[in-house]
Amino acid sequence: MRDRHVAFTLIAGLLILAGCAPLTIYHREGVAVTRMETDALSCEISTLQAVPVANQLRRDPPRYIPARRYCDANGQCYTRGGYYIPGEVYTVDVNADLRRRAEVQCMADKGYTRVTVPNCPANISSKVPVGATEVLPRLSPRSCAIRNRDKTWQIVTRVR
Repeated sequence: MRDRHVAFTLIAGLLILAGCAPLTIYHREGVAVTRMETDALSCEISTLQAVPVANQLRRDPPRYIPARRYCDANGQCYTRGGYYIPGEVYTVDVNADLRRRAEVQCMADKGYTRVTVPNCPANISSKVPVGATEVLPRLSPRSCAIRNRDKTWQIVTRVR
């Protein structure tokens, strides 16, 4: 039960942090966001077919815990022998990096570039009417992103 609580807490924390991370998207100025999402899904599917998941089981090396000497209040001492703790078993998708690179290349072939747009400061986010970007705008060093509660986002360009 404790493991489930720890896992739930970890997942909840990661989701909260994901909302704080900058917005990373595929970008091609003037393209509708829905079209970009369709193109990205198409590339994701074709890449998954070309470079399928290839999970391998791996194991961390075992750790040796050396012998320890224990003494009680009467001065009687004994040694508890050393022992090994087996390494943790985990799964690795050995194709994950290649699949990511192939997806980026697929989107590049369609004219997109992977970009990261920083989050807007709170003083800007509070002044902009709630909305969602529908067409990918021209980006500048003053562009920033506002994330909406419904998982949409809005890219705005700050005025000096």
